[in-house]
Amino acid sequence: MAKVAAHITGTVVKIEKKPGDAVREGEAILILESMKMEMPLESPVGGKVKEILCAEGQAVSEGDTLAVVE
Repeated sequence: MAKVAAHITGTVVKIEKKPGDAVREGEAILILESMKMEMPLESPVGGKVKEILCAEGQAVSEGDTLAVVE
């Protein structure tokens, strides 16, 4: 199981995957926006999305766990 944490402080603008979806290593789970730049939050491992721990429009801080992949 891998916890996927925000690598920047910003806002969740789009959630690309939902619980139960398959994800490959390096594939975007969601999109974060910071300083008018959009950056994907990528899965560190291949597997299945177990949980999404944020919502679109939510402000997040660097280090916050936003998803769990197993």
